[in-house]
Amino acid sequence: MLDKHTVAIADIRVPLKRRKTLIEIKVQEIAESIIENGQTTPIQVRVDGDGFVLVEGLHRLEALRALGESSVDAYFVKARLH
Repeated sequence: MLDKHTVAIADIRVPLKRRKTLIEIKVQEIAESIIENGQTTPIQVRVDGDGFVLVEGLHRLEALRALGESSVDAYFVKARLH
């Protein structure tokens, strides 16, 4: 089972390829859900030097950023080997 960590949003880098998949209406819907229920599902990041790279959860991350949050709950995952 993965351990949940609290990570500073400023320390998370979003790859350009993933950023292109952002849908603003989805961010707004998730932000509304977070206001009502809090962050129920952590995002997934991998460690990259002194920071992190987003693996999964772009819309959740951007919703929290839009709400002015400075941190996010995250699972640490290993990089995929291709």
